[in-house]
Amino acid sequence: MSAVLSFPTENLISSAPMAPLHEAADVAFDGISIRGVRLPFAEIVDRSFFAQDRIDQLRQQLNGAAPFPHLVLKDVFNPALLELVAEEFDGLPGDYWSDVKTRYESTRRSVLGANLGPASQIYFDTINSGWFTEWLSAVTGIPYLLTDPKLFGGGLHESRNGATFAVHRDFNRHRHLGLKNEMVFITYLNKNWDPTWGSALELWDKKEDRCVTEVQPEFGHSILLPHGPTSYHGHTKPLQTPDGRPRRSVAAYFYTSPLVGKQHGDESASVFMQTHRADRVKALARWVTPPIVWSIAKKITGRV
Repeated sequence: MSAVLSFPTENLISSAPMAPLHEAADVAFDGISIRGVRLPFAEIVDRSFFAQDRIDQLRQQLNGAAPFPHLVLKDVFNPALLELVAEEFDGLPGDYWSDVKTRYESTRRSVLGANLGPASQIYFDTINSGWFTEWLSAVTGIPYLLTDPKLFGGGLHESRNGATFAVHRDFNRHRHLGLKNEMVFITYLNKNWDPTWGSALELWDKKEDRCVTEVQPEFGHSILLPHGPTSYHGHTKPLQTPDGRPRRSVAAYFYTSPLVGKQHGDESASVFMQTHRADRVKALARWVTPPIVWSIAKKITGRV
């Protein structure tokens, strides 16, 4: 798949939350100020990732990765934004968290539709935007990606000492929407990470029953993990940090509709109260004409 992306240079986050008036900078500043940190909208992400030659390179890296397609990216996002996101973990109220503890996993996640801090919301507004999802489509070859603003399965993720996550594949369908899960995009927020602390993301080869690749959860590193029958991953080595710091990340899933790419005929057109006579004649002709004949006529004329 090849696509020409027009990277926005202004108003990157049109729906980003407004900063309080006492934090506002001069009106000429095209960005946002969060807790005294100025973030120009044009510097939220590194634009070089969106150049066509870089997209082609990333697609090759993704498809050639082992044990299954995936892509590890460094410094896609402005580190100042990610530092602000990391700060907001501690400020998120307790009732906005869900603690998951089973025989297979021990983790903490923000709840569905949580009211996130401004930096976290800007991060998710960015990756859920039309131009970012178009970039994901260009890299993966999967068109018409859909987002979930309530962040089912995603949001803010945190693991604490002793936490593990057994090797698994992610869910196939969104529990509430029925959409097909295509991929997850994760960004890590852990500065000065030491691999000896465990809890690296392990990518497993199911046939050989072994870990092939480890991705350390280092600050500013992101992983794009397409969902598929062989995309087994987890972190089986218990987290053990000497100072008790948690392992933190932000994640979002991307989906496609079961009907993506299919023709829907009249269902995808507006319905007018009054129809022009020529359109009524065409509708009658289509009704009485066998579908295969109508399809051939459409290909020949390009207009029917």
